[in-house]
Amino acid sequence: MTHTTPDHATRRAGGAVVPVLAFAGIVVAVMQTLLVPVIKDLPQLLGTAPSNATWVLTSTLLSGAVATPIMGRLGDLYGKRRMLILSLSVMVVGALVSAVTSQLLLMIVGRTLQGFAMGAIPLGIGLMRDMLPRERLASAMALMSSSIGVGGGLALPAAALVAQHTDWHALFYGAAGLGVLAIGLTLLAVPESPARAKGSFDHPGAVGLSAGLVLLLLPITKGSDWGWSSGTTLGLFGGALAVLLLWGVYELRVPAPLVDLRTTARREVLLTNLASIMVGVSFYVVSLVLPQLLQLPTATGYGLGQSMVVAGLCVAPLGLTMMFTAPVYARLSARYGPRTTLIIGLMVIAVGYAGGLGLMHAAWQTIITSMVLGAGIGLAYSSLPALIVGAVPASETGAANGLNTLMRSIGTSVSSAVIGMVLANTAHDLGGGVAVPTMHGFRVSFLIATAAVLVGLALAVFLPRTPRPAAQHTQLRASSEEDAVLERAEEVLRGFRGRVLDASGAPVARAKVTLIDRRGRQAGSTLSDVDGGYALPVPSEGPYVLAARAAGHGPLASAATHAGDERPVELDLPLPGETVSA
Repeated sequence: MTHTTPDHATRRAGGAVVPVLAFAGIVVAVMQTLLVPVIKDLPQLLGTAPSNATWVLTSTLLSGAVATPIMGRLGDLYGKRRMLILSLSVMVVGALVSAVTSQLLLMIVGRTLQGFAMGAIPLGIGLMRDMLPRERLASAMALMSSSIGVGGGLALPAAALVAQHTDWHALFYGAAGLGVLAIGLTLLAVPESPARAKGSFDHPGAVGLSAGLVLLLLPITKGSDWGWSSGTTLGLFGGALAVLLLWGVYELRVPAPLVDLRTTARREVLLTNLASIMVGVSFYVVSLVLPQLLQLPTATGYGLGQSMVVAGLCVAPLGLTMMFTAPVYARLSARYGPRTTLIIGLMVIAVGYAGGLGLMHAAWQTIITSMVLGAGIGLAYSSLPALIVGAVPASETGAANGLNTLMRSIGTSVSSAVIGMVLANTAHDLGGGVAVPTMHGFRVSFLIATAAVLVGLALAVFLPRTPRPAAQHTQLRASSEEDAVLERAEEVLRGFRGRVLDASGAPVARAKVTLIDRRGRQAGSTLSDVDGGYALPVPSEGPYVLAARAAGHGPLASAATHAGDERPVELDLPLPGETVSA
């Protein structure tokens, strides 16, 4: 449940909030992409072996994966704006460290610090949910979610231009400058959210999740170098499985977990997160394939012979199209809902990759592929936070979106590893240790992306259907302050509310209350707060059963009927006196 302070953040939230938060997301994407133009030159620039140079990229991925869910939870507890500024500040420090060194170890330290900025995406989405009126929220979250692709697409040509004409360290100075600008704009234009989650920070859970993610992502990103069947790779995968299982058991037992696995296991949340992995896979394939195809010399017979800057410009429409799909998504989602919009986006991505198999013979063809894929990825990315926000309490927005962003990052990591292996195994050896990717490898990569999208599409089809927004509530055209009050009251309108009590009448916290309709299907669920209170909206009038369970108590099933009007039905749920094994 959400606890609010007297702060009137919703009143002070002005029109600059959305562009400022979106700009912060773009800055994060720029930080991730700025080394792409010089990846192949990193061993020479750092005076190290290629296997060591890859740690410059791997370190950012690992720290970003660890920081994203942790910063989301810290934002829920202590303030999303505060944690957003902290994330960007750590990124600036990391960029400055990288800017002044050419030593591998210091470069890895700097890039590790830069990865902490990944938490800005879920924090920005959480701030938007807490402060914006409902009619602005859909397009705002769409823009924020797409900012990672927008920034990546726009940064490629800019970073290529800088790397081609100046010292490569200028890339980090530029990233630090953008980070400082984003911090300043956030301080000026973005008020702190009044929403707070109750509880304390789960330090053991954070350590366990961090260890599990590092053990999982290390072999994914380094498996090609170490060998997929090597003892190191298999041992790390086994360690990741063991640690994450133990972490999950622990999280289910603590009163204030880092990640609420019960909420995460809900069908709408679980399927959305799994679909996010597939979207992440599909997004990264085009970023890996098209720049290489464009820069390969024409002497290969299929390379397009373009410069680094031109290659970046040809891929830039990917990000531009994602930016322009945000308002399109808002209209589609308002009419059909985010589930349908996600399905449409995945279908467009599939068409883009399938059509792209035959559009690899000229630079203008790659631009068409980038635009189609950008439209589909933009719609898909925009749908994901709306699905998550609609399925979790407001007090868990930061942590839930942090986990969803992590799922996308895992998708891009898997994509990088798999496509890198495919391109390496299908490369043509020119002798002297020089190998170039082949057209066959590029096409296999596109087919893998198509398969990932089809898996994501199957997952999206099984997402629960939700009523159209117009059927859920009348479109509100209130002021920001009025809308914020209505948002907080939405849980108790048109539904059941009450308290979960034990045999003595004392409140029972974190009891699971499930709403079951006349067909025996789950129509909603929630956890009671520290005062035993619960609130569950109903999709339509009719008879329902409310089932309540809590550790140490017997289960309860209580029948009730809702008339479908605006008045909530008050219903306390007294759990049986006998205790059962937890």
